[in-house]
Amino acid sequence: MLLRVSGAGAGALGRSDSTDEASLSTTHGKCYVTSPAPEIGSVEGMATRRAVVTGASSGIGEATARALRERGWEVVAVARRADRLEQLEAETGAVAFAADLTVDADVQALAAWLGESGPLHSLVHIAGGARGTDRVEAALAEDWQWMFEVNVLSSQRLVAALLPQLRQGAASSGHADTVFVTSTAAQTAYAGGVGYNAAKAGEAMVAHGLRLELNGEPIRVIEVSPGMVRTDEFTLNRLGGDREAANAVYAGVEAPLTAEDVADVIAYALNTPGHVNLDLITMRPVAQSAQHLLARGPLHPRLPVD
Repeated sequence: MLLRVSGAGAGALGRSDSTDEASLSTTHGKCYVTSPAPEIGSVEGMATRRAVVTGASSGIGEATARALRERGWEVVAVARRADRLEQLEAETGAVAFAADLTVDADVQALAAWLGESGPLHSLVHIAGGARGTDRVEAALAEDWQWMFEVNVLSSQRLVAALLPQLRQGAASSGHADTVFVTSTAAQTAYAGGVGYNAAKAGEAMVAHGLRLELNGEPIRVIEVSPGMVRTDEFTLNRLGGDREAANAVYAGVEAPLTAEDVADVIAYALNTPGHVNLDLITMRPVAQSAQHLLARGPLHPRLPVD
């Protein structure tokens, strides 16, 4: 069943779906559908954990929702595009919740439904994005503002709204988790990427500071920082829909990371024992030795010449 925030804040979502045995509730002037609390069962004798995965309509977010479902997790898949979420729900059994994380009322609606529907053990925040490759002097301020909203402020909104429930989850199960998917762009600046550098560095600081603020509580704060990942939409959206330019970014690169690669790492981090915190995981394809050093062409060992 699709849970959908409706109204102006939900962007293009427009309507509110009906759901069997559901009640219609309101918050901050918006309507959203709440369903009966799902039964949190068990897998191989272990209590099933529930995670919120944002950005779940495509790319790393979708792959992570699928990876966690395959490993026995209950997943609440969050994104703006309801049609994509409905497909994911049908294929995986994840619960879909359509919302815009740049809108306070949407985030509060998500928190309210989660509070009514069962425990929460993990927040996996993947939603974000980049716009443009302009130099600082030529960049559009609205592009930078958008990147700050979707990468940094959405992180703060989610933590503020969901941390009380994560604390309850930790109290009942021993620990809880937050995962922030940033980027190697948070670690190293590059020309034409400064707006994205700044936004992802800001998100990384949210994770680093939150870890300090939660010291003494059994809540892990994990940052996953991928380098070059080839997905269907990230670079295409960044370059304004120019598919030829997007394809050129990856031209000749042997085996860029995939969304599934990153999802596997996220799932691994979440499934380690609760006392193990993987503070920062930086991952790149072998062809990318650093942010500025990328091999194009086949990789091969430099064997001695006879």
